[in-house]
Amino acid sequence: MFIYTVKWNKKLALAIIIALALLLCLLIVLSHVIGAEQSGGTQKLRTNAQRIEFLESLGWEVSEEPIDEKVIVIPKEFSNVYTEYNKLQIAQGYDLSQYCGLEATIYTYDIYNYSGYSGTVVAELYILNHEIIGGDVHSLSLDGFMHGLRRMG
Repeated sequence: MFIYTVKWNKKLALAIIIALALLLCLLIVLSHVIGAEQSGGTQKLRTNAQRIEFLESLGWEVSEEPIDEKVIVIPKEFSNVYTEYNKLQIAQGYDLSQYCGLEATIYTYDIYNYSGYSGTVVAELYILNHEIIGGDVHSLSLDGFMHGLRRMG
């Protein structure tokens, strides 16, 4: 049998306490980093300028102010239309089903540089607690189109 004894003194105790404090700080920082990665690193869009910057980062030239802003409630149960729309959201990394029953704000912006289409095209951003939870680009005509936020082509 092996027995090891340690003579405690103030320096050793202080060194152990400092080492444990540093280890705890490291674990806290790592948990925040890992948590941000698992949540998709959701981008905070608190201001109109940040929303425009986000759309511009996707290649869109948009109106300086939203042309519409409305508060909606994500349905608790999805209709067929919402289910299909959520498939589009899931394909681009969002999932509205996580927010059923909650209020979100939809900000709508005119898009000025959509090529290959002469009608009006808009981008809609679904924002909840200053985080983007979904969105799309679509035309306003009845026989139009809709796709994810990323610029096509």
